[in-house]
Amino acid sequence: MKTDIEIAHETELERIDNVAAKMGIAADDLEHYGKYIAKLPLNLITEPKGKLILVTAITATKAGIGKTTVSIGLALGLNKIGKRAVVALREPSLGPCFGMKGGAAGGGYAQVLPMEKINLHFTGDFHAITSAHNMISALLDNYLYQHEKEGFGLKEILWRRVLDVNDRSLRSIVTGLGPATNGITQQAGFDITPASELMAILCLASDEADLRRRIENILLGYTYSGEPFTVKDLGVAGSIMVLLKDAIQPNLVQTTENTPAIIHGGPFANIAHGCNSQIATKMALAHSDYTITEAGFGADLGAEKFYNILCRKSGLRPDLTVIVATAQGLKMHGGVALDQIKEPNMEGLRTGLANLDRHVQNLRSFGQSVVVVFNRFATDTDEEMALLKQHCQEELKAPFVINNAFAEGGAGAVEMAELVVDTIEKNPSAELQFTYEDEDSLQTKIEKVAKNIYGAASVTFAKPALNRIKLAETHSMSHFPVCIAKTQFSFSADQTKYGVAKDFNLLIKDVVINAGSEMIVAIAGDILRMPGLPKLPQANNIDYVNGEIVGLS
Repeated sequence: MKTDIEIAHETELERIDNVAAKMGIAADDLEHYGKYIAKLPLNLITEPKGKLILVTAITATKAGIGKTTVSIGLALGLNKIGKRAVVALREPSLGPCFGMKGGAAGGGYAQVLPMEKINLHFTGDFHAITSAHNMISALLDNYLYQHEKEGFGLKEILWRRVLDVNDRSLRSIVTGLGPATNGITQQAGFDITPASELMAILCLASDEADLRRRIENILLGYTYSGEPFTVKDLGVAGSIMVLLKDAIQPNLVQTTENTPAIIHGGPFANIAHGCNSQIATKMALAHSDYTITEAGFGADLGAEKFYNILCRKSGLRPDLTVIVATAQGLKMHGGVALDQIKEPNMEGLRTGLANLDRHVQNLRSFGQSVVVVFNRFATDTDEEMALLKQHCQEELKAPFVINNAFAEGGAGAVEMAELVVDTIEKNPSAELQFTYEDEDSLQTKIEKVAKNIYGAASVTFAKPALNRIKLAETHSMSHFPVCIAKTQFSFSADQTKYGVAKDFNLLIKDVVINAGSEMIVAIAGDILRMPGLPKLPQANNIDYVNGEIVGLS
């Protein structure tokens, strides 16, 4: 099998004008970024015409699940059977690309292209968000420095800096050291760019006016009198809008079979809300029969936040949810060691099915009609596939299909596409049911997600978390949805608890108030908003040889 980058290099790309034409968009409406990439102006968003399909997955494993490959493969398969489909995805982050996970542009013959540009600097959206976020930091520090002699100060600064690099050394720092002209000495720190509130704002904003409103509402800190201090108070929302004026426009690219793909925004689902922008999804819905989008990591994270946060605020409603699983991933959740999951192990597979079952149960609690898709790997046996099919059909009563898009492209996804179309026609999702009500208290919202989705027996709140919740409620933010940041490797906050964790307590260590994105981020367990690098990062494999990038996956 050829590598992803070899397949990408061998694929003949179509001019982006031709790709846009398949969506009914004229070349003159595009803002071109070379031959194969373009920005889509927001005025191209019209009333939705198509059906919306969400792709999610079982609990993540270090072996990978292939959710993006399935999302792209489904778009290929739908186009193969004569349906006009567009896939809407998140942009990759440089952190995991050069860290542990690698790129996020699909795999095999189900990729979005040009993969090197998408995985690296792309159209500069991530850089714009990083610069805009840190511009706010610089302007805030300057405001404090310039007004210190007037007696102005903040009792607490909530705004941290960001960088799209996995750098554990920047998690906690001290700024302003040296002479007084270097600013006020204070403790600070960095999160990774996908955790930036500006990233969430960009992905949740409905238009430019909404983007400005949200930016103005960003909470930077509290004065000594206890009053909130915002970007509006700082008086720089216009400057931040200028930095984000291009980034708010979604990006049009193509798949390995030249079908349209819209890629925009990139919050992680373990530390943020994990969905591409609502603007990108609505753009795709306006120009397709079927729009496929995905939510990051397992359904307990990405899908839950897609429904409870994005759908709640945007009005989007999936007609179907696809959940992706692999035999290797299920065996890992069944207690099989990572270095043995490629070997046949029917008992481990049977045990691991409980993880799939819990996710399907959760998805149905939202009123979703569910299709189970299995990514088949070369080491999977026919006996294993038969067991999976039998379990889905007899125990879960859920439609089941094997995806072969990785190896065969659209031809390997025809059966999946036909099943998805048939299920939407005969058994579409019901009205969306949220896990909690807007009127519930913030603690109640967190508890409902933890108990009803994760399966926690109890939830405890550390004092810093309770203090933040009290502040949020004091300043009329109790109606915000909650975004729980926790490990992607378990239903619990303990990443070693595979399968279906039971009878555990979820500890909420802290809370981050995102007044601009209008959600409350609850930090569970030891999750970090600035990842570190592994002992052997992917950066060691990436090189530039004879004018070509190699080692990027």
